[in-house]
Amino acid sequence: QVQLVESGGGLVQAGGSLRLSCAASGSTSSINAVGWYRQAPGTQREWVATITTGGNTNYADSVKGRFTISRDNAKNTVYLQMNSLKPEDTGNYYCYANTPARIVWGQGTQVTVSS
Repeated sequence: QVQLVESGGGLVQAGGSLRLSCAASGSTSSINAVGWYRQAPGTQREWVATITTGGNTNYADSVKGRFTISRDNAKNTVYLQMNSLKPEDTGNYYCYANTPARIVWGQGTQVTVSS
């Protein structure tokens, strides 16, 4: 079993930065990709970014050039560095891990960007 714990959310002004962390524990060797989704109130969950065990990264067009996903294998942690934040980036950010058996989700961390 894999468990995920997110941290790093908060309130920030537009143009500011935040770094989210997703710490994995348990059977981490089974993970082949980790990423982030976000969900604003009244909207569907939206994919944000993914990093594979091979180090390949992909981003949603809405965050490309502003967000960077990275990982620290020694800490079993994936980061989402978010720069030039906009009010439309507001939402609950969920980390996920893709394993052969299933997709594992974290509990989410709230990001609020004020204008």
